[in-house]
Parts: sequence; structure tokens; C-alpha cells
Amino acid sequence: MKIIVTFIFMKPEINRRIFWDVNPDNLDFTKHAPFIIQRVFERGDVGDVRSVRRFYGDEKVLHELKSARWLIKDVVYLASAIFNCPLNEFKCYRIAASTPEHWTY
Repeated sequence: MKIIVTFIFMKPEINRRIFWDVNPDNLDFTKHAPFIIQRVFERGDVGDVRSVRRFYGDEKVLHELKSARWLIKDVVYLASAIFNCPLNEFKCYRIAASTPEHWTY
């Protein structure tokens, strides 16, 4: 006797204001996962972040945040605290640390 289990994943409920520059109805949550995860961590609130973590899982969310070429510094620190991983594991942190800043006059 075979038992077939299917999971139906509903899209996470994310505030539409986060995607002010694109049509949220046209987002494919599989294809556009890196964009969605990064945008939610940059502009979302706690509920939005929880919803995305529940939908994608912590491994996927952490992978996308670690491999991002650019993130706001606050997002890197938040992700580091949430997932308890060192800052130097984030690609954008390593890039920023290796890029010298301009002198201020």
C-alpha cells in the first residue's frame, strides 16, 4: 500500500508596500526567490520576515542572503544575529570589507 503525501504551499502573506516598484501579483515565488528574500529582509517588518522564513525555510533564506552581492549593512547584521553565523560568511560583507572607501575632505 502506497501513501502519497502532497504539500500545498501557499504564498506567504507579505505586505505589498515592500514591492513598490514591481507588480507583486507577477512575482513567481520560486523563480524570484532571491529578490523576494532580500527585499523582505530590507523593507519588511517582523511578520514579513517570519512569513518568508516559514515559506522558504531557513536554509534557503540563509543561502540567498549569504550569496547576495549587495545588502544594506543592517540586513547583514540582522541575518547574522537571526541565523547565528559570522559576518564574514556573507559575500556582500566580504566585498564591502575589501573595497576601500573614498577619503572624506
